[in-house]
Amino acid sequence: MATVLSVSGSPSASSRTSGLLRHLDDRLAAQGHEVLPLDVRTVPAEALLGADFAHPAIVEATALFARAEGVVIGTPVYKASYSGVLKALLDLLPQYALTGKTVLPLATGGTTAHVLAIDYALRPVLNSMGAAHIVQGWFTLDRDITRREDGTVALAEGAEEALAHVVDQFSTALGTRFDRPVLAATG
Repeated sequence: MATVLSVSGSPSASSRTSGLLRHLDDRLAAQGHEVLPLDVRTVPAEALLGADFAHPAIVEATALFARAEGVVIGTPVYKASYSGVLKALLDLLPQYALTGKTVLPLATGGTTAHVLAIDYALRPVLNSMGAAHIVQGWFTLDRDITRREDGTVALAEGAEEALAHVVDQFSTALGTRFDRPVLAATG
């Protein structure tokens, strides 16, 4: 199957967004994908804010994006947009870091008033970075995600079903793209 980079754009170690992504990582791994988690909050602030392209953590993050065939990007919604820490990382990646990749955008937030943040804030950035295919994203309300003491999450029934469907569509899109034979150029 495919290598999937799972990026949490939450600045918080105990965030629902990160817990949600790690929960979905398990589903993708069970489907046979190699999942590489990346919590942007672990990238040193001086590298992100100082735009230090040569910093080892930025070089490593760039290499993870290059290695992946699919990318899941999750973010909490702040002021109707994706997180600043995620923006800082995306700004430091090569212009076309998502070229040829299938991308699944996800967002979490406290109110349905932020549901369009995926389509109006995040999707244009992902598109400008060359994503080959951005599958239908999904917004999950914070109240539908419960963090357990062990760090895992429990999802409300409707949220669990919706997210399973979205992740399965993403997985199918990855399989469709990478199961096709590669056609050699003739000249």
